[in-house]
Amino acid sequence: MSMFTDLLAQVRRVPRGKVASYGDIAYAAGYPGSARQVAWALHTSPRGLPWHRIVGADGKILLPGEGGFEQRMRLQAEGVEFLGLRVNMKQHRHAFFGKKREVKKKTGAKRK
Repeated sequence: MSMFTDLLAQVRRVPRGKVASYGDIAYAAGYPGSARQVAWALHTSPRGLPWHRIVGADGKILLPGEGGFEQRMRLQAEGVEFLGLRVNMKQHRHAFFGKKREVKKKTGAKRK
């Protein structure tokens, strides 16, 4: 598969009511550091792709003008909440690899 195909496959995995950053998509597709290529892939993508679920790393909508307005309206229609101009990423970020587990410190006798 091509890079764009891999990236778009990850975009399709983001469910309703969730969002991912451009960097999240690149990382999940195996191309860490390729967030700009995600934007290019979305620009050339076929109809029906959930492009509106991809936002900036801090939850900000990066599209200017009417495109950004449409993206916000689509996300709100899916139940995504905003904190000012940004998506509430703590609540709505899609976890591609499951939730991170807390690392528990071992408790036991100290070594001498």
